[in-house]
Amino acid sequence: MTITANSQLPNVFSQNLESITSKTDGSLPALGAELVYTQDGAGRYLTFCWQHSELLGLNTEKIVDDLNQTQTFVPVDKVNYLERLHRILTNLVPERFQCWFSYHQELFELDLVISPIMPSLGTTATTVLVMGRLVQATLNKKQARVASKTPTQIELALRSQQHQKLVNRITRNIRRTLDLDIIWQQTVDSLGKALRLERCIICPYQPSSSKVKVKAEYRQPELKSMLGSEIDIASEPAFTQALTTLEPVVMEVAGYKESGRQKTLVVATCYQDQANGLVALNWQDECYTLTESELELAKEAADQLGTAIAHATLYKELEIARQKAEEASRLKSEFLANVSHEIRTPLNGMIGFLKLILEGMADDPEEQNQFLAEAHHLSIHLLNIINDILDIAKIEAGKMELAYAPVKLDELFSHVEGFMRPQAQIKNLSFRMQMPATSDEIIVQSNYQRLLQVMLNLVNNAIKFTHEGGVTVSADLVLKKANFQGQQFPGMVKVRVADTGIGVSLDKQDKLFQLFSQVDGSRTRQYGGTGLGLVISQKLVEAMGGEVHFYSLGEGLGSTVTFTVPLYQQPVMVSSNDGDSINSAE
Repeated sequence: MTITANSQLPNVFSQNLESITSKTDGSLPALGAELVYTQDGAGRYLTFCWQHSELLGLNTEKIVDDLNQTQTFVPVDKVNYLERLHRILTNLVPERFQCWFSYHQELFELDLVISPIMPSLGTTATTVLVMGRLVQATLNKKQARVASKTPTQIELALRSQQHQKLVNRITRNIRRTLDLDIIWQQTVDSLGKALRLERCIICPYQPSSSKVKVKAEYRQPELKSMLGSEIDIASEPAFTQALTTLEPVVMEVAGYKESGRQKTLVVATCYQDQANGLVALNWQDECYTLTESELELAKEAADQLGTAIAHATLYKELEIARQKAEEASRLKSEFLANVSHEIRTPLNGMIGFLKLILEGMADDPEEQNQFLAEAHHLSIHLLNIINDILDIAKIEAGKMELAYAPVKLDELFSHVEGFMRPQAQIKNLSFRMQMPATSDEIIVQSNYQRLLQVMLNLVNNAIKFTHEGGVTVSADLVLKKANFQGQQFPGMVKVRVADTGIGVSLDKQDKLFQLFSQVDGSRTRQYGGTGLGLVISQKLVEAMGGEVHFYSLGEGLGSTVTFTVPLYQQPVMVSSNDGDSINSAE
């Protein structure tokens, strides 16, 4: 319910206003205004006279003390009101404007003229005289939310100038840096402080995501922080509308009602008509309405911010790409150095043994055959290195073609044991091979040669990096249906290679399967090899429909590598009590 000037105020004021005025003593009523009071620069009342004071429950004898102590009759936007007082006292120029005052549950819009009380020559003005009249009143604050005032032309000009300066300041700040975190925080701080906001947040936006995360926030101390929280776009109509229209949206947002703030401005930041962020502003002034020009200014600021975000993002991506390129170049150089060393070593050995034979340095045919055997062994080692390099080149080029067929797991394990047990015995390591207990053969769908290559790579690494203890190779059945190349299989076979060797620290394990990346270059020089074994094994296993995983608790604590391959047919188990070798799907 809204009541305009010169009308009666039902249930609040008496119809006999003259009788109330006649009871007020002093010089203020003689000024002929409906409302007259004086204040100091801090907004404290020095004198006060209003025709409606007694009907508001104000004691005319103690009216000034009551108003100053209880602060019941105060401007709704007290900060702006005090700024105006200071400006008038400084410039010594009167101003006329309309302002909302609150008194308990009622709100009053007053038309006021504030004049400085001229001080003595050489002193500063400290007091103002305020005269005014009632424009309209509301019976409660809820109704005042729709009874917003119409700003004067002077106020609009001042607001426009202030906001334009704010946009210029934000633009200057964001152009000084390409750090996204600094851009976001400087923007919310500038908006929050200049506009006296309750809260201001910025959320980066990705079209592929249904949620946004609060990356920067300005808030009043009494409000709970939203920094780092995720907001579902679909649950916030203002967010959805701003992203769809790329226009500023003013409305009540459910997510902010908990703070008791009624108005929220949401504007999408964009670059080349593509949204890349959201800015949400909350303010408390119920009688403050944004004009069309101010909304356009908000859109301009959002466009500037969107451009800055796009440029900073691009710079960040380029910087990451540059660092990756430099790291890849460094790793390739280190890799080539290691590979060239690995190639030269067996090649020099072959040349040396053959030269001894050609120069007749062998004492007898037996020693000559020994030289030839060593040269042959070195040639096989060189061939394996070259094969590794060619394999990784084919895999990277996408030209690795595999033919799949049923493979008997016991035959595969038997060949691996035949190759690797002698190496383990040379180092005095225990070597165990464990198969699941079944009454028939375990058959997997794979490529035999490549599967053998994978197992030899993994077991060879385990033996190479183990000095005491042993190596255990085992297999388990995972009876869970799996699909590969459009064919369904009854389960997977998980092969596990565990050792008690030197292990790998937790912070370096992510490098194990990176191409041209080695956990420690010094280890490669110490133990030999190109460092491609795990990468090749992972690529081959993935090409055969499985996965590779590495586990180690840290340096000196051993390591375990597992890989899976599709089970061609489900075998018959010996008994249900042999569950230690079976991992049934849950």
